[in-house]
Amino acid sequence: MPEFGTGVQRQISLGPVLSDSEARINYHVATIDSVVCEDRGKDETHELIDNMPIVGNQNVCAPVTDNRRALIYGLAAVLLWSTSATAFKLALRELDVFQLLFYAASCSAFALLIIVWRQGNLHLLAVTLKTRSAYFLLMALLSPLAYYLVLLRAYDLLPAQQAQPINYTWAITLALLAVPLLGQKLTRADILAVLLGYGGVLVIATQGRLFEMEFDSLEGVLYALGSTIIWALYWIMNTRNKFDPVVSLCLNFLIAVPFVFIVCVVFSTPVVSSWGGLSAAVYVGLFEMGITFALWASALKLASGVARVGNLIFLAPLISMVFIASILNETIHPATLIGLAMILPGVLIQQMQRSPTPVQE
Repeated sequence: MPEFGTGVQRQISLGPVLSDSEARINYHVATIDSVVCEDRGKDETHELIDNMPIVGNQNVCAPVTDNRRALIYGLAAVLLWSTSATAFKLALRELDVFQLLFYAASCSAFALLIIVWRQGNLHLLAVTLKTRSAYFLLMALLSPLAYYLVLLRAYDLLPAQQAQPINYTWAITLALLAVPLLGQKLTRADILAVLLGYGGVLVIATQGRLFEMEFDSLEGVLYALGSTIIWALYWIMNTRNKFDPVVSLCLNFLIAVPFVFIVCVVFSTPVVSSWGGLSAAVYVGLFEMGITFALWASALKLASGVARVGNLIFLAPLISMVFIASILNETIHPATLIGLAMILPGVLIQQMQRSPTPVQE
């Protein structure tokens, strides 16, 4: 699930993303309000960074920026995320939800472990887990376990052209959950975003038959909306995470895989014979759940301004429709395009307002 990355005002760089890059990665970019390293003395700056509650293998005063590379990474991430809906549906033709999640999560965990190893941060896995083991257990149960079980069920029940845009409204759900959980207040712009976003969901889910209120699958729509709640909760909980982002994501998947395996054994079987289904599951694990998040975070960290990259994510639903139509052979219903034309402005309005304030420990 893509991060929008807007609303960030100050960035602190925490460690290399890839072995051949001087970029610094932070999945949820660490912020320090009203602090700019250049405005402080050398000693004061060093003291500030040394006292940050963040695990990493290197501290620096300012991020290394490279807007050209940031754009390349950002576009690559958006392109890969745009294929997710199609990959889900292809995999679900051969595998059930439980099998797909088991193989995809396992591949993602392995890929993230390789990235952590290439960064020289393997030792941080044990250190980080020991520091907040209960927290990482909860995060793993939220995502990948609960989130992808619910999301994949939605894709199993709905056409991709319906499930994808409905799931995209998670940012609007986030604004609603920020009221009780973060003590924020809804502005008029937030209310407008909610009306546009969920109005678009209704148009898509009913295929424009608003007065008839007929759904292809009401259960599927509820699962898709449920996935936005789980992901928004995960995002809010992740604002508490001050550790290395790739290490944290790797831990989430490593912890979740045994639970996913148990669920697969209980409700299905891990034994599959379809190489096509396995290939699609591997693709989902690598390019929806794992590596693409690192690419996106790299893009955000390399950019001189988060908005330079963050707005690229609005291309994903539109590009997705191209893949859905050309590969899955779904005829894109006019109501889908009308609904997207409502959802995207709604999400954009909400993102222009604010991002939820990180919870202070």
